[in-house]
Amino acid sequence: MKVLIIGSGGREHAIAMSVAKSDRVDQIYCAPGNAGIGQIAECVPIGAMEFDKIRDFAQEKAIDLVIVGMDDPLVGGLVDVLEEAGIRTFGPRKNAAIIEGSKAFSKELMKKYQIPTAAYETFDEAEDALEYLHTKAKFPIVLKADGLALGKGVLICNTLQEAEDGVCAIMTERKFGSAGNRLVIEEFLTGREVSVLSFVDGKTIKIMSSAQDHKRAQDGDKGPNTGGMGNFSPSPFYTKEVDEFCQKHIYQATVDALAEEGRPFCGVIFFGLMLTADGPKVLEYNARFGDPEAQVVLCRMKNDIIDVCEACIDGTLSDLDLMFEDNAAVCVVLASEGYPVKYEKGLPVSGLENFEGKDGYYCFHAGTKLAEDGNTILTNGGRVFGVTAKGATLQEARANAYAATEWVDFANKYMRHDIGKAIDEA
Repeated sequence: MKVLIIGSGGREHAIAMSVAKSDRVDQIYCAPGNAGIGQIAECVPIGAMEFDKIRDFAQEKAIDLVIVGMDDPLVGGLVDVLEEAGIRTFGPRKNAAIIEGSKAFSKELMKKYQIPTAAYETFDEAEDALEYLHTKAKFPIVLKADGLALGKGVLICNTLQEAEDGVCAIMTERKFGSAGNRLVIEEFLTGREVSVLSFVDGKTIKIMSSAQDHKRAQDGDKGPNTGGMGNFSPSPFYTKEVDEFCQKHIYQATVDALAEEGRPFCGVIFFGLMLTADGPKVLEYNARFGDPEAQVVLCRMKNDIIDVCEACIDGTLSDLDLMFEDNAAVCVVLASEGYPVKYEKGLPVSGLENFEGKDGYYCFHAGTKLAEDGNTILTNGGRVFGVTAKGATLQEARANAYAATEWVDFANKYMRHDIGKAIDEA
C-alpha cells in the first residue's frame, strides 16, 4: 500500500512510525511533514489546508489510504474532498469534525443527549458575556474560544478582572482570530484530568489506553496554556469504575448522538475528561489523535494501525480486538524557551543519533526542518521534540524519558521537570 499522512507535528511522526511498522505498507508520504518524519517517509511540500493539491497528489501517486492527523483540515472538510474523489481516507467528515470545530456545538450536543459536562452559556457579543460575568458568574470560571485555537483558546479566570480581560482578548482583540467569534463560558470543574482516545467507525467505539496531559507551560501547572508539555499513559486515575461509567454514559452516547444528528463519525474521538466528585464529565472533544497523547498511546498499541484505520472506514471495527502492551509510556516535550508566547527558531540540533537502536525510546519531531545543507536539523517551532520512553511501570517510564531528554540538545531548550509527578500520588 501507499499511505499519505497529513500534518507536520509530533502526532504525525508517531502516526508515521506506526504506519512504518505495518507489513502492508510499501511507501509513506507526508504533507508537509518535518525533518523527523522525512527519515521514514517522503515529505511533500503541500500545506495541510491545500485541499486541491492534496487530492491531486493522492490521485497522481495512486495513494491507497490517507490519514489526516491535524484538526484544521478535518474541520475544514478535507475528508469530504478526498472521499468525493474516491480516495480512501481515515478521519471524520466536516459535519462530524464539528465536535472539535465548535465548542458551542459540542456543548449543545452534550446537553441535548444528557452527556455529563460542565454547566455553560454561549455568547456571540462581548457585551453580553461581560454582563453575565458581572451578574451571574461564580469564580473561578472558564472561558473558551468557540473555534480552533491550537489548544490555547481556553482561559481559567480566578477573578472578575481576569475574566473581563479574557473576554477582551478572545472577542475584542481577537487573540485567537475567528475562533473567538463566539465564546463559551462554563463552570470550573475540579478533579483529575484524563485523556481517552478512541477509534470509531460510525456506530462502534473502541477505547485506546488512557493518558494524562500537562497543558501549562511551567512546572507546577503554572504559566499559559500550550498545546501540551508532556504526557503519560496509562493514567492510574482511570479506574475500572471510571471506565464503566464512561462506557455507559459518555463514549457510546457520543457516537450515538452524532449518528442521530446525521453526522456519523469515522476516525478518532479524543475525550478530555474531568474526574469530579460527582463523577466523570466531558471537558472537550477532539476529532483526531491528541498531541502528545498519540506519542504515548500509539507506541504501546499492538495492532497494525492500517488494519484499525480500514476497519473504521469499512464499519467493521466491532470485529477487531484492540490490544495494548501491559506497560507504560511517558513523553516529555522539549520546547523553545519562551513558548508559547515568543521564541527563536532555526537553531541547530545535536544528539539525535543517541536514539538510534534504543528499543523503547523515541524522539518524535514536533517542530523541526532540514537546513539547506540537507543534513543539519534545525528547530522550527515552539514544541520541538516529544522525547518518549516506555517502562514496565509509569515510574520507570518517567525515569527513562527524563534520562533521554539529556541525549538531544539545542540552544534554547526548555522543558517541564514535573511531567508525571501525579503518578506518585496515585
